[in-house]
Amino acid sequence: MKGSITIRGARVVLPHGTANAEVAVSEGKIVAIGKKLPLAGEEINADGLVLIPGVIDPQVHFRDPGLTHKEDLHTGSCAAAAGGVTSFLEMPNNNPPIVTAELMAEKKRNAAKKCVVNYNFFIGATPHNLEELNRVENVCGIKIFMGSSTGDLLVSEEKDLERIFCNGSRLIAVHAEDEHIMKENERLLSGINDVAIHPKIRDEAAALSATELAVKLSLKYKRRLHILHMTTEEETLLLRRLPQDNKISAEVCPQHFILSAPECYEKLGTRAQMNPPLRTERHGHALWKGLQDGVIDCIATDHAPHTLAEKDVPYGQAPSGMPGVETSLPLMLNRVNEDRCSLQDVVHWMCEAPARLYRMKNKGSIEVGMDADLVLIDLNMKKTVTNGKLFTKVNWSPYHGMELQGWPVRTIVNGQTVFLDGKINEEVRGREIQING
Repeated sequence: MKGSITIRGARVVLPHGTANAEVAVSEGKIVAIGKKLPLAGEEINADGLVLIPGVIDPQVHFRDPGLTHKEDLHTGSCAAAAGGVTSFLEMPNNNPPIVTAELMAEKKRNAAKKCVVNYNFFIGATPHNLEELNRVENVCGIKIFMGSSTGDLLVSEEKDLERIFCNGSRLIAVHAEDEHIMKENERLLSGINDVAIHPKIRDEAAALSATELAVKLSLKYKRRLHILHMTTEEETLLLRRLPQDNKISAEVCPQHFILSAPECYEKLGTRAQMNPPLRTERHGHALWKGLQDGVIDCIATDHAPHTLAEKDVPYGQAPSGMPGVETSLPLMLNRVNEDRCSLQDVVHWMCEAPARLYRMKNKGSIEVGMDADLVLIDLNMKKTVTNGKLFTKVNWSPYHGMELQGWPVRTIVNGQTVFLDGKINEEVRGREIQING
């Protein structure tokens, strides 16, 4: 059969548990799961490996168009494939920002030419583009920057936010930081050029205030809301108090529970600067607990690359953001090896939950009929994250020097191997992810 493979010998993470099973793929779909399947096409011997669904990263910034010296859709998707990520959702704060149906169509055409993994995109909200937000087709959601970050997109006034929440049904994803609180903090701390003040300018109150407003509007209009890159214990407590029938979900990035202040700023300087900021261990512990007990739904990376030349300048001049799409799965597999979570947890947080929250068609699990987006991982493999040996164009990581156990060794996108033996198959192209509503 055309494009057929049979994967044998792996331990397979299925929706309701793990089993020793064989998986057959044909024409980009999973067609059989079982024992002693007949050989069809290429046979992959996966003895000693674990097969999981392709990871979905629901928040990346691949800088294309406009800032492609940092990253582009091709290099970003290659970094994704090397990290076991077979699908990504990309943000609209490009140059120009993606705020119209025409700009979105152009971005999708560009992605079809460049991406080695699957893709979909957010449309960016402004105070004036409500009609565009609702007429654009097949996008994963509307992105609202409630506080300023990289790029020019900002919707900070409640009346403008309310207009968006009360018109339409598409999922709204918010960068929840209160612009007014941050501006006042910036005024009070002006003249201090130390990166350690970054989490004081963008403090817990700024995060909580914006999240409270977004939650209020979601509950008022029964609108689907996703809170991006949550960073505070206070936000997790807010979500714990929500009524049962809410339409609110949330994500966390690994850096917000693995790295912590002030140590991260002492070690990494402005390389640790991101929005919202890295905070103290108190918040990291609360975020990890929220992820484990279901208050936080999924993991994203907020992969936001800048070159080292751009990052290694004084605070106030350095841009915010750090790369992460390539290391998120190994970081979580390392936690599996440390007995801090299960492999089933990781698959839920990084595959099943993003597919469900964003209503992706045929993504997120290993089942007959699903797209053949698959990752073979070696839970025993140990590797040290090393600057200069990464696929992201900026070629650095905040985890440089960290040894991690558990790495993807083969990434399959729509039935085609895109990453194997440390190399990218440049002939593979991903597909636009179809969103159901």
